[in-house]
Amino acid sequence: MSAEPSLPHHRVPPGSLAELTRGEGGPATVDLLTAAERSRRLLLLRMLDDATDLGPAWDLLSAAQRRAPAVVDELLIYPQTGMWLATALRRLRASTAEKDEPPLPVVLGHVRALAAAAALRAELDFTVEVPVRHGRVPLPTLGCAELPSAEPWTTATVRAEAGRAVVETPGHMVAVPLPPGSAGPGWHPVRRLAVGPAERRLEVALDDVDPYRTYPQPTEPRPLPEEAAAQWRQMLERAWGVLLRDQPETAAAMRRGVFSLSPTPTRERFRPRSVSSGDAFGGIEASEPDDAVQLAVTLVHEFQHTKLGGLLHLTPLVSRGADSGTELWYAPWRDDPRPLEGLLQGIYAFVGITRFWRAHRRAAGARTATAHFEFALWRAHVTTAMEQIHRHPRLTPLGITLLDTLRDRCAQWLAEPVPEDQLAAARLCVADHVARWRAHHLRPAPAAVDEAVRAWLAGESGPPGALAAEPEVVPDPSARWLDCLAMLVRHRLTGADDDRHSEEPEKAAARVTGALAGDALLAAGDAVAARQAYVAHLAVEPGRAGTWAGLGRALATSDTHPIAAQLLSHHPERARAVHEALLRVTGTPPDPVHLATWLGSPSSEAH
Repeated sequence: MSAEPSLPHHRVPPGSLAELTRGEGGPATVDLLTAAERSRRLLLLRMLDDATDLGPAWDLLSAAQRRAPAVVDELLIYPQTGMWLATALRRLRASTAEKDEPPLPVVLGHVRALAAAAALRAELDFTVEVPVRHGRVPLPTLGCAELPSAEPWTTATVRAEAGRAVVETPGHMVAVPLPPGSAGPGWHPVRRLAVGPAERRLEVALDDVDPYRTYPQPTEPRPLPEEAAAQWRQMLERAWGVLLRDQPETAAAMRRGVFSLSPTPTRERFRPRSVSSGDAFGGIEASEPDDAVQLAVTLVHEFQHTKLGGLLHLTPLVSRGADSGTELWYAPWRDDPRPLEGLLQGIYAFVGITRFWRAHRRAAGARTATAHFEFALWRAHVTTAMEQIHRHPRLTPLGITLLDTLRDRCAQWLAEPVPEDQLAAARLCVADHVARWRAHHLRPAPAAVDEAVRAWLAGESGPPGALAAEPEVVPDPSARWLDCLAMLVRHRLTGADDDRHSEEPEKAAARVTGALAGDALLAAGDAVAARQAYVAHLAVEPGRAGTWAGLGRALATSDTHPIAAQLLSHHPERARAVHEALLRVTGTPPDPVHLATWLGSPSSEAH
């Protein structure tokens, strides 16, 4: 590519910085982040050229830039280009490849596919060799040619001359439709979706073929059937209508900072999967949504990550420290403990989600009970997350400002009224999630647990004081589906019309992966039956961490056994650890409610 005299120095002015620290950011601010990202991509491309000598690909990109600079700019800022650059540089630094990764020449050869796409769009005549991946040749932003191939990794030739372009291997040829965009024999185009009125239109690529469309690991092209693509177009149209109505300022900024949407198959209801990456600024990978509102929430969620990722490429919010990578925190939207940087990313994203539900619950035609519940749930979850790390010593001055600003915003939201039924349901789910997380990931000191076992067997009046010491965070890889109670509540809130309030708890629990009958009963408001179900399940599977948390919520809700309820609500990890130790020592499990009452009593050392 043609050399620039110097790359610009990118600065975020005070007004834009203030927007971003509020979790917002208008079109002009997003444009600043996008310009900085373009410069970053140029630097990464130069680093790759210095390390490998891109040769003909660099020359072809340079020719395309001279002919059509806007085309090359668009290719540079395309999310998948950023993901490929990060992947290629990582592979160059790595001593070995991960399992199932393509060979390094295939990864590095992708630059020739990028150059071919630029040259085709710039209407140049050229010939270049590109990688073939399991019989497919993806050309970024354009589409994918399909060629018979017995080899997983080989090469093909892209040739353009006099307005005609082909992808060919010996004995096989696929014509590339020009201008790009239409399908043809053996050719799957990258579909362009344009939704909304002309003056507020969102234009994105529905990318199902670029190998770098999935984050953080590349995957091979998987072209969507036309029916599925039409469904995505329709769903995006409706979701965009929701955003234009409920959050027009966010939608205006999103038009400047969302460039591609990469579809993945549908998942369990209310449990969509979406991913973005700081290396793929403007790209969103998302599973097929349940409905338009869910897709609108996904767009807001990942756009928050996009903005924060762009800001982090310009200035840090967290400094390096001795505990970097080892200190872990509770993230209410995750099953696993998170490092400080990851928790901050989640806070920023879920502030955006909370703001969405705050507006949506006032919208005409919205499912207001669901919207009230979601608003109450996420404002509490975000507040919990922020309180853990407020004024953390590793936060930079800008990081402190950002967190303080978001805390103030959430404090205002916490004062807003929510109908009692939805507020109570949200509080139940908030308390249940943190208790499940504690039961899985917190470990009392083994010596204190052993001492507690001896005290119990000796008939002491309470546990040793050592058991109350701060437990250690030990990530439990078996922790899954900690959000099952919230999922059950969502089913109830959206299923009133089909009489699900009276269905059997086993049937209700079967709708939600990871849920037990006790969870369904608790979500339905039958705390007494839930307590019985949890005790019965602990008799069969005493090590299941979530059951201890559920039992605590059932006891607290039914207002029985207050000492046990207090212990299990706030320190279920103690009950789980001592119960397991007693079972190992005696072979007989103690009554869980009796044990929790004893563990919640004043320590024996106080007498």
